[in-house]
Amino acid sequence: MECRYFGECGSCTLYDMDYRSQLEYKKENFDRLLGKYIDTETEIFPSPQSHYRARAEFRVWHDEEGCSYAMNRAGTKGVVKIGSCPKVIEPIAEVMGALMESIGYDEELRKKLFAIEFLSGTAGETLVSMLYHRKLQTEWRKRAEALAARLGVGIIGRSRKQKIVLEKDYVTERLEIEGREYIYRHYEGGFTQPNPFVNTMMISWAKRVSADIGSDLLEAYCGLGNFTIPLAGNFDKVLATEISKNSIRAAKENSALNSVKNIEFIRMSSLEMTEAIEKRREFRRMKDIALEEYDFKTILVDPPRAGLDEATLDLASSMQNILYISCNPETLARDLAILSRGHEVVEAAIFDQFPHTAHMECGVLLKKRAS
Repeated sequence: MECRYFGECGSCTLYDMDYRSQLEYKKENFDRLLGKYIDTETEIFPSPQSHYRARAEFRVWHDEEGCSYAMNRAGTKGVVKIGSCPKVIEPIAEVMGALMESIGYDEELRKKLFAIEFLSGTAGETLVSMLYHRKLQTEWRKRAEALAARLGVGIIGRSRKQKIVLEKDYVTERLEIEGREYIYRHYEGGFTQPNPFVNTMMISWAKRVSADIGSDLLEAYCGLGNFTIPLAGNFDKVLATEISKNSIRAAKENSALNSVKNIEFIRMSSLEMTEAIEKRREFRRMKDIALEEYDFKTILVDPPRAGLDEATLDLASSMQNILYISCNPETLARDLAILSRGHEVVEAAIFDQFPHTAHMECGVLLKKRAS
């Protein structure tokens, strides 16, 4: 990827390595952290080297020259004003310049605007969220509607305790997984995988390595059903949990969009899920779920950077199979120190969601050791 801001913008940190060297560097770090738990070949899934980010946020910088996008400066305080970003997916890249130019000419749109967030995907829809330090009035809506129509994007205005949605607050994503198209609604403000190209590889890998497991699947941190919906075909029934109310709503919508009917989505934390499965606590949210009818042999977890809590680790340790997607190999290594007491890693993968940075997304499948 060529970028005129390499070395100045703090967003990319491996700008002085070619892409093959970046992957080798990440594999070395992976082996250093996790190698002692893995006695199998690790698959590496590369990313496109440019135009791969479907989510992006930029500060808006105001000075005597007008307003512009800005990112933190590498290695020091201050910002770098930028006019473009080759990391963002093509539909975002195509509107960035025209959007900022239009804002610069319009006092109503630029007044106390401090950030712009983009959400897009491979299907081409783009949503622009404009964040303000002031209450937005009718005139803002009028100008924003004209801008949205001119650029062919959706626009949302946000300020403290205020959200103005001009048309809709989601984009529709379409991913080709193992010969089938899956449709997702990605909502503004919700979590989505930032790199749709590598996300497709992640889902395909998880679907492939779990293809012959069967029985029922228990999932924690299901989000909007990113993994849940394509993987549901590998299992008889799926019980998927997530603490975010909005994510559960989106997951149910996405399940219906894809005509997948063997999933129950329940809003609960991973700790609550563990308490319910182990019958240590009853929940009104579970009143219509007959847990005794499930035969859980596999658990899928995709936790935040902090990794798994102790209760979920204990629950996972009781399963025949553990499919663990991690955004932090350090906490994955910590958790594998416990899980490997009774399980062995039979599949492992590195997913390069964030080229030009040291970040790694990882996946492992563990199976219970023979007694």
